[in-house]
Amino acid sequence: MQKIAIHGRQVTSDSLSHIESLFSYLDAHSVEVIISNSFNKANESQLDLTKYSIYSDALGQEDADCIFSLGGDGTLLDTITHVGDTLIPILGINTGRLGFLTTTAENSISESLDLLFTKQFRLEDRSLIQLETSLDLFDEKNFALNEFAILRKETSSMIVVKCYLNNEYLNTYWADGLMVSTPTGSTGYSLSCGGPVVLPQTKNFIITPVSPHNLNVRPLVIPDDGELTFKMESRETSVLISLDSRSATVPHDLEIKVKKADFNIQLIRLKGSSFLDTLRNKLGWGYDKRN
Repeated sequence: MQKIAIHGRQVTSDSLSHIESLFSYLDAHSVEVIISNSFNKANESQLDLTKYSIYSDALGQEDADCIFSLGGDGTLLDTITHVGDTLIPILGINTGRLGFLTTTAENSISESLDLLFTKQFRLEDRSLIQLETSLDLFDEKNFALNEFAILRKETSSMIVVKCYLNNEYLNTYWADGLMVSTPTGSTGYSLSCGGPVVLPQTKNFIITPVSPHNLNVRPLVIPDDGELTFKMESRETSVLISLDSRSATVPHDLEIKVKKADFNIQLIRLKGSSFLDTLRNKLGWGYDKRN
């Protein structure tokens, strides 16, 4: 590892010593470090970052060997927009809370970096979902790692979403909203709305309604090689759409298409860690006296 990019949000007082040790480790190994502009602005008063180069929150043609995401899963989702289609691998270092995606604990940074620098890791390809509309939304970063969602906006009235799969009518959803999640996103918003957990390597999307009016409507798993089209109805003139943690208000009569993006992102999985371990630990599986 000769050049490493770093992105994150404001470092908390509890995490400060761990992050300082990370930079000390990289300096001791003569690594060229570049930090995002937003990370620099958020932390310039508590970290000495003057020796490092700054990139403008989009890596573009930067030839970094990998990027560290410092924070929780939300920070990693933000890091995805910095990486885009560059295929720069991402290591999530968890200074947040639950951390399904940021699997490296902040109190084991030195041990984790030892594994990284001795190449004791593998790269996991994760598929993305891509949005297509007639409007220019999300500054052309029209992709998400977790999910795309249509949600009611500032009203108690439900919305009606007609869904088509490969131009064939599928269903009309009467609900507070509707989302399409990737396998990675199956442990996020979709899970909280009753969706199934799907392993990251599966080639699927999950259509999950948010508080559906019809109780016989359930989440649906579909292949990810198709295209979904949505046509909306609402008593209001606008609805909210989101890609991961980013959102935009759009007219209620806007036609929306989503499909699998034509590029993946790569997450670094260090030796000794697996997705099944993460599931058991984060969801509390196995906490039964019979096990």
